Amino acid sequence: MVNQTVVTEFLLLRFSDMRKLQILHFMVFLSLYLATLMGNFLIIVSVALIPHLHTPMYFFLAVLSSVDACFISATVPKSMVISLINDNRISFAGCVSQVYLVVACATAEISLLAVMAYDRYVAICHPLQYTLIMNWNACFEMAAAALVFSLINGTITTLNTFRLQFCSSNLVEQYFCDIRQLFRISCTDTKFNEMFNFVCVLTIGSVCSVFILVSYSYIFSAVFKIQSGQGKYKAFSTCIPHLTMFSLFVFTVMFSYMRPKEMSSPSMDLLAAVFMQFCHHS
Repeated sequence: MVNQTVVTEFLLLRFSDMRKLQILHFMVFLSLYLATLMGNFLIIVSVALIPHLHTPMYFFLAVLSSVDACFISATVPKSMVISLINDNRISFAGCVSQVYLVVACATAEISLLAVMAYDRYVAICHPLQYTLIMNWNACFEMAAAALVFSLINGTITTLNTFRLQFCSSNLVEQYFCDIRQLFRISCTDTKFNEMFNFVCVLTIGSVCSVFILVSYSYIFSAVFKIQSGQGKYKAFSTCIPHLTMFSLFVFTVMFSYMRPKEMSSPSMDLLAAVFMQFCHHS
């Protein structure tokens, strides 16, 4: 494939060429993948079946869990198949699908985290108006808006990436079709594409992050005015998990896609990708 004029498939990175290590990688990834899927599935089922969890906060959590399951399913199963059958080829269409799903799911996650921050802001800062503001119609519309926006961003980013030509090399030095690696093997100038993606990530991440941080500045201001210790604990207990998810997500995305080239190496890229896939989706 490397010497052909037009690339019709890509070669993904193997974790090892040793058969025993390939089987070990398959077993480790399978265990982590099933554990992550089970955790997200239990959240979705619990929210659906337990009546007192039928609240906006848990509704958004269930939607986020669905996105997490989609995110990890976009890349990890293919990597497991590669190790199991020792065939690291992926079709052009399969590579396009992976890029689209990864970008769309990442965009959906940060958007939903922003929506969840707004939900906590209304619940703590305007408790008497909470049911009026966060009615079910509003919840469905906000979740739908986040998902539609993510699909649009995924489409634009994917089209921007695959406008490039791939004609000299088809070896992607990552276990899934990563945009940064695709730019490296393209035989056309990628400066505009790289700048475009950087601006998109920076803009979406900054807007959502600022929105979340502003929401929490109001939340913490309101919490510190609460007189009872139990009231403060209850308010903080609903916010800390969300803040932890947000911090972990931002850190992993920035480390994976916005670190300087000087800090990039095949092993570092691989570690960052595994960390991004499993740590904040577990």
